[in-house]
Amino acid sequence: MKIDSHHHLWAINDTDYVWMTESHGVIRRDFLAPELNAVLDESGVAGTVAVQARQMVAETEFLLAFADANPRVRGVVGWVPLLENGGEPWLEKFSSHPKLVGVRHVVHDEPDDDFILRPDFNDGIRNLTKYGLLYDILIFWKHLPQTIRFVDMHPDQPFVVDHIAKPRIAAGEFDTDWAAGIRELAKRENVACKISGMITEVRDAEWSADSLRPYFETVLEAFGPQRVMYGSDWPVCLLRGTYAGWVRTVGELAASLSADEQAALWGGNAERIYQL
Repeated sequence: MKIDSHHHLWAINDTDYVWMTESHGVIRRDFLAPELNAVLDESGVAGTVAVQARQMVAETEFLLAFADANPRVRGVVGWVPLLENGGEPWLEKFSSHPKLVGVRHVVHDEPDDDFILRPDFNDGIRNLTKYGLLYDILIFWKHLPQTIRFVDMHPDQPFVVDHIAKPRIAAGEFDTDWAAGIRELAKRENVACKISGMITEVRDAEWSADSLRPYFETVLEAFGPQRVMYGSDWPVCLLRGTYAGWVRTVGELAASLSADEQAALWGGNAERIYQL
């Protein structure tokens, strides 16, 4: 069974998606149930995890309401103000919802590269364990040293790295800084990694499965087949491809895995790690 561990939803407006510029024109429209179901049906994806795209409590409420109305959305990674009172009372309120599986903060957009080490932010992370929630780590490759220190502060907290920590992908150049950091981070058994968001990190005009393969293989070797999971990053992935095209690419990259390993990557790991 295929589970998409990472996609977004939005009803577009002029105030909540300030990260969208003119270059994001193809995704600057509504992406809701009809659009989601169409791409899932096309690629045979049975369930999903919807992930926050706005840093506001209203985003968590929106995603949970959507999940209630759409059974294929089996989990939600929302947002709460972790910097304020350790995320309370929002963590207490939302954790009672059976589909809230984790929270996320857009760390890589913070001007302070050491944001993830802030004491008040880490107070909020400590509360996640109490409520049985995962934390999705959204960073660029350059934040890996800080992220390793961050994870070491929370040995009992489950983490999932989004978009393989966004390396610099370019033809003829392998991001060795990213590789060293991701291998070190993967030594922490409480960290898993999403095979997602890769095509939008390609610096070249064109991309292929072969250009992505060194990054896929590095992640697979580092985390092992039981700590990686498929994610689409839809609709953001539409900036560089299609949903079905990304599914085919992951299938090509994972072709050498055993049947059990492929089943884990495509859905089993997401179901187990997120407790869907």
